[in-house]
Amino acid sequence: MLIAQDIQKSYGTLKVLRGINLKIEDKEIISIVGASGAGKSTLLHILGTLDSPDKGELLIDDQNLFKMKTDQLAQFRNQKIGFVFQFHNLLPEFTALENVCIPGFIGNKDSKILKPKAEELLKLLGINGRSAHKPSELSGGEQQRVAVARALINDPKIVFADEPSGNLDSKNAEELHTLFFKLRAELGQSFVIVTHNDQLAEMADRRIEIKDGIINL
Repeated sequence: MLIAQDIQKSYGTLKVLRGINLKIEDKEIISIVGASGAGKSTLLHILGTLDSPDKGELLIDDQNLFKMKTDQLAQFRNQKIGFVFQFHNLLPEFTALENVCIPGFIGNKDSKILKPKAEELLKLLGINGRSAHKPSELSGGEQQRVAVARALINDPKIVFADEPSGNLDSKNAEELHTLFFKLRAELGQSFVIVTHNDQLAEMADRRIEIKDGIINL
């Protein structure tokens, strides 16, 4: 479902990624681990098309992404890729429901269809009673669940998560980890998760370690 070939990335004279080759299957959950500065987040941002490599190819769902025009790539990202970040990135002036709907609005989806779907996702994630609350009125764990629902609203093929439990206490972190597997079972997405959390890393179908800019086999 995802194929990355010879992904290389430098910032100035610093070589961060030195030739990453990676294949991810449909409905697979992958964890990416490694020391700080190893290139985990850089790789995740390239796989999620938020950044581009200096060299290499990326195919998702048989589409060669870095050969697309900018507007085509933006549309593909909106429709096929979901993101969950450590710091939630919820918009403070909008309710939980409205935050979940934002990627759908960007994709010009009908709000009459979108809002009931967002409610269903919040229900699946166990926070449907909080849909009218703004982020400041939600706990850290609730905010992260809203962020997960937002990542899923457009039915992406793959979800990229960058330290998704890094800002959560141990109880909420464990609940979030279990949630990814529940979502995979019920909705069928693939997940690629960068984490320092050993428990989450070991739960994944595959654990990939990056060291010195390459995958350490």
